[in-house]
Order: sequence, then C-alpha cells, then structure tokens
Amino acid sequence: MIKIDFYPAQVSLATLLDYFWKVHNPTQVGGQGNDMGPQYRSIILYANDAQKVAAEKSLAGVAGLFRDPVVTEIVPLTKFWPAEDYHQNYFENHPDQGYCAYVIAPKVKKLKQAMA
Repeated sequence: MIKIDFYPAQVSLATLLDYFWKVHNPTQVGGQGNDMGPQYRSIILYANDAQKVAAEKSLAGVAGLFRDPVVTEIVPLTKFWPAEDYHQNYFENHPDQGYCAYVIAPKVKKLKQAMA
C-alpha cells in the first residue's frame, strides 16, 4: 500500500484515480499478478467523504472498460503505517532487482505513457 499526498491545485484526485486504473488489474481477486494475498488486493483508502465520492465516481466510470467485474475495494483509511526505512524509495534504490525490473518498471513506463 502506498499513501499519496497531493496538491489538488497541481493534480486532481480524479487524475490520480485515472492513473490508478491504468497501471494495475482492478479485476483480479486476492492479489496482483503473481503477488497473492490480501496485502496485494486492489484497494482505494479514502480520508474524507469527498475522496470517497470521487473514488466511487471514478470506479463507476471505468467499470464498463473491463471484461471482468472490478473488485477494487473503496474503504475508509483508519491508520497508515509507513514502511520500514529499507522499503523507502525501494524502486529508485534497487532498479535492477528482479521484481523492480520486470514488474514495477513496466508499470512506471505505462504510467509515464498515460501521463503524456
């Protein structure tokens, strides 16, 4: 899980949600790719009612774009725990690590293309 702090004057929540739908499979139950388990599920955690409404609206807008039903959960954020220091900036610090090179790098490339 990641927490994204953003400035709506620079990028809207709707734009971030659009990227979210483009870089992962929101129809896969119980994980992403070979990463299985509840810690890998597709989930949007919202901090307030406006974010909840935006997430629900965004999901409704993309649901018909996928062959399978979208299983992304939209639930309130109750507590966030930052990752340990060795996980911070992991992709940046370990670009040649297998998971980073073969799973994350293609997603980053796809996101950059979507942003262009």
